[in-house]
Amino acid sequence: MTDADQILELAKRRRMLRAADVREHGWSPQQLISLHQAGKLQRVARGVYSLLDVEITEHQTLMEVCARVPKAVVCLLSALQFHEIGTQAPHQVWIALPEGTQAPALGYPSLRIARLRGDAYTEGVLTVLEHGAPIRVYSAAKTVTDCFKFRNKIGLDVAMEALKDAWRERKVDMTGIAHFAKINRVERVMQPYLEAIVA
Repeated sequence: MTDADQILELAKRRRMLRAADVREHGWSPQQLISLHQAGKLQRVARGVYSLLDVEITEHQTLMEVCARVPKAVVCLLSALQFHEIGTQAPHQVWIALPEGTQAPALGYPSLRIARLRGDAYTEGVLTVLEHGAPIRVYSAAKTVTDCFKFRNKIGLDVAMEALKDAWRERKVDMTGIAHFAKINRVERVMQPYLEAIVA
């Protein structure tokens, strides 16, 4: 099996490939460009390739962002949509990045960036594999508390809707909410809303 054949096999399993994925296996990233020019791979985005017959999924954009921005974690409105909480349909992809990280220069899709530090960035990250491609997204409980933390950016009404909907659909429990509310330092802010939903 040639390197090119092995890269195509990897593309079947991973769905999307970056130069780093190919380099990890000891192959030249130039092979991706050669396979693209030979019509065997399509260029999904700058530096991201996939097989030609890959079906576009609901989370295709999130997969692309996670492939192109390795430190990105899907958050806030995009995470609500991912977990099917509330009614938000964001026009941009919301991602969290560690404080001090340079903003990625992506032409498409449009990004909204939340800067987080310490546990607020690292805790509650789920890695969901979709067709072999990883999507890093915050858990439902972390997302709901993030909405309260960033209520000035997204609106208190959005945060309240997220809490009510996630609670009603049993996507969160009090233990998870309390844990992430403490990490996000929004315990006091959330308390009256928590009391209202359990009453």
